[in-house]
Amino acid sequence: MQHSPDTIYGTTIVSVRKGNRVAIAGDGQVTLGQTVLKSNARKVRRLGKGDVIGGFAGATADAFTLFERLDAKLEQYPGQLQRAAVELAKDWRTDRYLRRLEAMMIVADASVSLVLTGTGDVLEPEAGVAGIGSGGAFALAAARALLDREEDPEAIVRRSLEIAADICVYTNRNIVVETIGS
Repeated sequence: MQHSPDTIYGTTIVSVRKGNRVAIAGDGQVTLGQTVLKSNARKVRRLGKGDVIGGFAGATADAFTLFERLDAKLEQYPGQLQRAAVELAKDWRTDRYLRRLEAMMIVADASVSLVLTGTGDVLEPEAGVAGIGSGGAFALAAARALLDREEDPEAIVRRSLEIAADICVYTNRNIVVETIGS
């Protein structure tokens, strides 16, 4: 992702689904150009009635707008994350205002994990593992490597973000994790 010097960005999100559990983790760093503005931002949260978790990467204000829109879709389609995500993606592609938003999201509920992009894509990640943001590829690679060695998705996402923080200057170690499942 090419960083604009006058846009506030949130950076690295990783998700792992394993067995009947899913975890999404995000770092806390927010940057403006090459300056760290905040090191403890919360980019992962619960949505809907608490049965959906999500994380964002990209322009912070844009991501908050998308979270609000997804929450509205989840109210409209309760218990149907995939349908809500597809409806949001349709709006994102066709609405002139939304098309300009620079953000990506990973969202998950008890049955599905999805990556939502500004081009209208709603993707189910391969092997239940996804990473987005500046350090997303590093976290994704680490999570894939840990998938066979570790059973707990929460432990995998935490360790993956720590590895990404060692490599990516836009990722830090202030990690927030949300999980669903037992």
